[in-house]
Amino acid sequence: MNDCQLERDGFGRLVVVDAEGVRHAGVVPVRAFPLSAPGDGLSLVGGDGRELLWIDRVDDLPEEVRALLAQDLAARDFAPTLRKLHKVSSFGVPSTWRVSTDRGETSFVLKAEEDIRRLEGGALLIASAHGVQFRIPDVRALDRGSRKLLERFL
Repeated sequence: MNDCQLERDGFGRLVVVDAEGVRHAGVVPVRAFPLSAPGDGLSLVGGDGRELLWIDRVDDLPEEVRALLAQDLAARDFAPTLRKLHKVSSFGVPSTWRVSTDRGETSFVLKAEEDIRRLEGGALLIASAHGVQFRIPDVRALDRGSRKLLERFL
């Protein structure tokens, strides 16, 4: 990042100015490992879908650059943490789940059992029919009723 600059244009889009002074507007930050190592491995992808810049560690960047990236990453990495499972409409799929998350109460549709992915350390990632990813960092930390409902789908 030493020979490049990161800024926002008048439309609020991220812009990379490379070493030759060429401006690349509409840059999108993409984490290589968003769940397991969110601070390691970040690609800045141009509007054409090609990588413009690779960043090994976000923490090594200057504070103002980290702040710019954090704004875009927060929107891109929206993945509420599921805290309690209140009810499921059926134990077959598709089913509607009513849940509490760290962002409030909501409901979503689970299309297929394959939309529940197991991650390291007992974590789960559940994809709703609308593409929202719900995280469960540790299934064992859920209350007994939530675990019982969830076990029917695992």
